[in-house]
Amino acid sequence: MSFTVSARVLERCFSFRHSSVLGAVEQGWSLMIAGMTEVRITDASGRVHCPNALHQHLFGPRETARPNTDVIALAA
Repeated sequence: MSFTVSARVLERCFSFRHSSVLGAVEQGWSLMIAGMTEVRITDASGRVHCPNALHQHLFGPRETARPNTDVIALAA
């Protein structure tokens, strides 16, 4: 399957092709972190996704790190 990642910075538009959905999601996140806007992933059927929504669609919501709330009894 083919995925195209596109993004914009100022007046320039960039696009990158990937054969893997994971590679496309990683590239999309990388471009977002670099400050690019309008980051989109287009699949072979023409559907357009943002990297976060595509990741959630494939794997479900990402879990947030939770502090360990177990109480540990200290030896006196």
